[in-house]
Amino acid sequence: MKKYSEEFKKEAVRMALEGMMSYSRVARDLGVNINSLSHWIKTAKVTSVNNVSETLEQENRRLRRELAIITEERDIVKKALGIFSKGL
Repeated sequence: MKKYSEEFKKEAVRMALEGMMSYSRVARDLGVNINSLSHWIKTAKVTSVNNVSETLEQENRRLRRELAIITEERDIVKKALGIFSKGL
């Protein structure tokens, strides 16, 4: 079984997903098995989805931390207003 570099695989996937040629044409032109190309495409799609999910999780954690800080600041302001309004 021939080994292909990651760069070669990425380029093959890019060519196939651009839609200008069929998967079988891309595989034939590059001299690779259609099953290999299909596997590379599936792997790339899963990796892409996982990367998006991870990015969304990181953003979600950041927003939750920010919300907790803002909620705490709001509660402090509410308490301060309550304390100062009693003195009037």
